[in-house]
Amino acid sequence: METTLENPLHEGLSSIRTPDPCAVIIFGASGDLTKRKLVPALYSLAKQNLLPGGFTIVGTARTEMSHEAFRKVMKESMQQFTEEETSGAGWQNFEAGLFYIATDPGNPQSYDNMRQFLEKIDRERGTSGNRLFYLSTPPSLYSPIIKMLGEKKMNRAQQEKWVRVIIEKPFGRDLDSARALNTEVLKVLHEDQVYRIDHYLGKETVQNIMVLRFANRIFEPIWNQQFIDHVQITSAESIGVENRGGYYEQAGAMRDMIQNHMLQTLTLIAMEPPAAMEANAVRDEKTKVLRAMRHIKVDEVPTYAVRGQYSEGAVGGKKVIGYRQEQGVNPESNTETFAAIKFMIDNWRWADVPFYVRSGKRLPKRVTEVAIQFRKVPHQLFKNETSGPLDPNFLIARIQPDEGISLKFGAKLPGQAIQIRPVSMDFQYGSSFGKKSPEAYERLLLDAMLGDSTLYARGDQVELSWELVMPILECWKNKCTGIPQYEAGSWGPQESDALLEKDGRKWRRP
Repeated sequence: METTLENPLHEGLSSIRTPDPCAVIIFGASGDLTKRKLVPALYSLAKQNLLPGGFTIVGTARTEMSHEAFRKVMKESMQQFTEEETSGAGWQNFEAGLFYIATDPGNPQSYDNMRQFLEKIDRERGTSGNRLFYLSTPPSLYSPIIKMLGEKKMNRAQQEKWVRVIIEKPFGRDLDSARALNTEVLKVLHEDQVYRIDHYLGKETVQNIMVLRFANRIFEPIWNQQFIDHVQITSAESIGVENRGGYYEQAGAMRDMIQNHMLQTLTLIAMEPPAAMEANAVRDEKTKVLRAMRHIKVDEVPTYAVRGQYSEGAVGGKKVIGYRQEQGVNPESNTETFAAIKFMIDNWRWADVPFYVRSGKRLPKRVTEVAIQFRKVPHQLFKNETSGPLDPNFLIARIQPDEGISLKFGAKLPGQAIQIRPVSMDFQYGSSFGKKSPEAYERLLLDAMLGDSTLYARGDQVELSWELVMPILECWKNKCTGIPQYEAGSWGPQESDALLEKDGRKWRRP
């Protein structure tokens, strides 16, 4: 009989807790996020037997729709946006837990109807009064919805039950609005009920940054300014703004990517070891990083930050239009589609180590990575003519699309002469574990149902992030004239290269 060798790295992968019986209520259930991400993520969890018996999804939006119509829309979306099978018993069982109720976010009667319907679901499907509300709506509706949940006593559960609320980004569009929203939210909910989602924190490689650091003794002794020269965090997209020109005009690269995703990633790299792998212990250390980051004054912005906007060019061999020609964009727009910032952390571990962060659209390829460059060797031992200058060592965490970790170091080429070339030791999730990495929303939704907020942003973190970027936004809006253009398909404006070159460094090409 032929035997199949098990991958030893699979051991323990199924030892995950199942949440208590519960219902997930999705506000904005007619939107793209529900169709493309939320329902597919929940179905994937169901297929892995990670959801409790009687698990129920209640979609809600202004649109009038029957339960049957909602199920049909979700099935069609699964077929359109995923490769999941929807013709078998697995989907049928999952589909039986899909329900829909029309809701006007500003109408108190809608919430009365919702409460009555959820109580019926509790009785019929055994969801036990545990509820996870997901606000997948325009940000202008966050505060009104939460206020109405409070007024209708849907913000508190009975004894030993729970009510939690996931709030999508953006959480505010500046410091004042973020503070105001935090104030409104915390009038109705306790902080431990609030889950401010940042889907980047659900990505496997982002989570693995903590594992890499704190589960391996070899890295921590060199994870400081004595050995690390600088850190680069890159999030590049080859696409433009697509059909989101109107939204992007109000956001830009700073609000869309850097204030949230990229600063959260930076804190994972720079944080001290937490006392325990517990939500507030981890988030306390991340918050300390944000507090230690040097505040850039408005008049210092040109020294520390660069912006740019893509013009027409070619990406992947195809000609593309410039940002100002995109639908919904002001022909004279100064909105940045590229931003690069030099952040400094004024503490013992990271003194004088720059963290260079960049994000942009219409760059040569889609890639997100963290690259840690180590300091050069203190003495050039190999000095013969054929060796040339030694390349620095890099530790690279690839967040997307090819999740993995690489260590780049110098090795001797075969032959009589000593010639050194950079080589890589690579770890890839797909080949090592023999399975595809789960979608970020799978992990984050499961964590919220389990009551684990480790990978969610806390209110003080959100406000501190806004404090760091507000002087840059103010300068770009009121004091900095003009915006550099960069050709679509390039790596951004020349000013971005100059930001590192004046420090004697250069961007790594992913």
